[in-house]
Amino acid sequence: MPLLDVENVSKAFGSLRALDNVSFRVEPGEIFGIAGPNGSGKSTLFNTITGIPFGPDRGRIIFDGVDIHRKAGHEIARLGLARTFQRETSFDKLTVFENVLISATYSKANRSPEEQRRNAVEALDVVGLPRSSQGRLAEELSVFDRKCLMLATAVAMQPRLLLLDEPASGLTKPEIETSIELIRRISGLGVTILLIEHVLTFLMSLSQHLLVLNQGQVLALGDPRSIIADPRVVEAYLGTRKAAV
Repeated sequence: MPLLDVENVSKAFGSLRALDNVSFRVEPGEIFGIAGPNGSGKSTLFNTITGIPFGPDRGRIIFDGVDIHRKAGHEIARLGLARTFQRETSFDKLTVFENVLISATYSKANRSPEEQRRNAVEALDVVGLPRSSQGRLAEELSVFDRKCLMLATAVAMQPRLLLLDEPASGLTKPEIETSIELIRRISGLGVTILLIEHVLTFLMSLSQHLLVLNQGQVLALGDPRSIIADPRVVEAYLGTRKAAV
């Protein structure tokens, strides 16, 4: 049984059809990539799956056998689904540790304060943020460390499915390589990952399956190497072969 089953999901904003009958499945333990040009509906898809800030107009979203498309965001998080955003999100006036501890409180119901603190420390260790940085304010971190902090807040929720929205955005090439290894490390913990990214080398390095959206519709779905060779994808998303590097 798939961990995530998206069935004919649609979302419109007035006359704009942001998603149009999108369907796909994500199997437990895999890293599933999503690509597409700007405005193709990728982040809207994440929003509808997580219920933040809205769900779909039509269709069903089944997570681990539970229909979640009408549930609130906090209810979905409690079931074991977490996400990150395109821009680094944090409580800037709180410390690194305090940011992660807030997320740890949503990991499971009825966890003790001691268990929540342990979750927070373990999440920071997973993403490689040194313990010496835990007392720093979030606003003092570099772009890369803020992305690591955002990942740590998601990991602290102990998700079974983690949605990552353009984690390589704004990073240098060495930082991108480090991020690839970091995502592999999180995957190795048994976390299933759904990944949006414009950097195709990033997607190709990580994804077992690749979905390409265009104008809110599924353009291609399947093996990543076959997908990026598809002339429809080259025309709609890549534009030129240079975009693949």
